[in-house]
Amino acid sequence: MLDNLPRGTIVIEDLEIGMIRHLQKQVTDRDIELFAEVSTDRNPVHLDDAYAQDTIFEGRIAHGMLTAGLISAVIGEQLPGHGTVYLGQTLKFMAPVRPGDMVRAEVEVLAIDHSKRRVTLATRCLVGDTVVLKGEAVVLAPSRKFD
Repeated sequence: MLDNLPRGTIVIEDLEIGMIRHLQKQVTDRDIELFAEVSTDRNPVHLDDAYAQDTIFEGRIAHGMLTAGLISAVIGEQLPGHGTVYLGQTLKFMAPVRPGDMVRAEVEVLAIDHSKRRVTLATRCLVGDTVVLKGEAVVLAPSRKFD
């Protein structure tokens, strides 16, 4: 994985609107196989070349939630990072991710509610210049005062 900053924690007191963090990961056949095993989602569009060829995608695609998991990695490892708790996430899948694609997952701080320790984050994943997933997350951020 290629990410832009060391992993760790940015406490809510140090967060700023507009902060952005990202990581990049090439989605492999092994990633798709492992996700199918863990999630028990064995839809053949993800695993069977012949079946997937006859779908609207004309080939195998990665699970959407596998792609979304890269957003979780940015939130849990970088922004805000360790100690962050997910409260909610919206997702809109815009285009397929295929085996071999390099996915860039990005997270940006949109709003900070210091009194509730809640942070709203814009989330998106891209393959090249194509947005394949977009959404918004709300998280409980770690605090220097309480953690």
